[in-house]
Amino acid sequence: MTSIRKVVISEFGDVDAVKVVDGTCPPPPSGHVQIAVEYSGFSGADVNMRKGIYPFQKKAPLTPGYCLVGTVRSTGEGCSELKAGDVVVALTKYDAEAELVNQPEKYCVKVPDGIDHKQAAVVPLDWNTAYSMVMRTAKVSKGQRVFVHGMSGAVGVAIMVLSKMQGAEVYGTASERNHDIVRSYGGTPFVYTYKKWMEKMNELGGAHAVFDPLGYESFDESFSILAKDGILVAYGNNKDSIGNDETRNPIGPIVKLVARGLNPMCGKRTTFFGLSRDSSTYRSNVSTLLEMLQNGTITIPIKTLWDMEDIQNAHRQWGSGSGVGSLLIKVAKD
Repeated sequence: MTSIRKVVISEFGDVDAVKVVDGTCPPPPSGHVQIAVEYSGFSGADVNMRKGIYPFQKKAPLTPGYCLVGTVRSTGEGCSELKAGDVVVALTKYDAEAELVNQPEKYCVKVPDGIDHKQAAVVPLDWNTAYSMVMRTAKVSKGQRVFVHGMSGAVGVAIMVLSKMQGAEVYGTASERNHDIVRSYGGTPFVYTYKKWMEKMNELGGAHAVFDPLGYESFDESFSILAKDGILVAYGNNKDSIGNDETRNPIGPIVKLVARGLNPMCGKRTTFFGLSRDSSTYRSNVSTLLEMLQNGTITIPIKTLWDMEDIQNAHRQWGSGSGVGSLLIKVAKD
């Protein structure tokens, strides 16, 4: 057993429930590699897990951290692809906010030389989510109108970039302080609360694809701006967390969303996207995105980096501040 520092959500609740504690990491079991974590991604999933409202999550206590980049320290029996010293990324769902973590080798993807590790860290979650939804779920194509809620967010900016690369026109919502940055990426931003975006999109004939991480009543609004053959891709329930509103159960709105897509008399489609490392496209998506990073096709913006010992501030500041892109926790010590 090796002594480590790690983040623990001791109970569901406010920011005080998140602490950095001393712990241990056992040797990697068969088929696993032990990773010395350099950076862990930070997202709305961390905040919702802390509140206890992330769908089908573990009970507390738990260590959060949905994705990581790090260096293989040792390998368990039966591992053949990776060796000590290899830099890898992985989608973990839990446990990445720890100095050492054991992960199945099959979920770890080797990082090519020359790639910035901060950008690589968020590929398995933020950009894999966006790539899967844009390329495989919505199948965005040239000339389509795409609408993205949270354009300046980690996944939102990725959806915007990838949709533009497909030749789509991209509209969406973002905090007014970030509108100039969104425009620099080629997007057309609106303020969510003003609702002018609903009128504008319907004037244009509706959106061929809407990507919505907000949930609740936002699903209804997003459905209302779909083109006759459009698809609403929901992938979160972050509205209450962003507004610091009273936490509501997200299951009802999700059921309503899915039911709407089952109406045979309506050409509009709906789906709730969930990212899984057991997906048949997980490794190929991550590898493709790493190659795009390596050859300069994409550059991933990093908005904020917190030290792991400052984890409570990460939770307090999530969803605030200017800038676009992904959020990171620096796990490794200098």
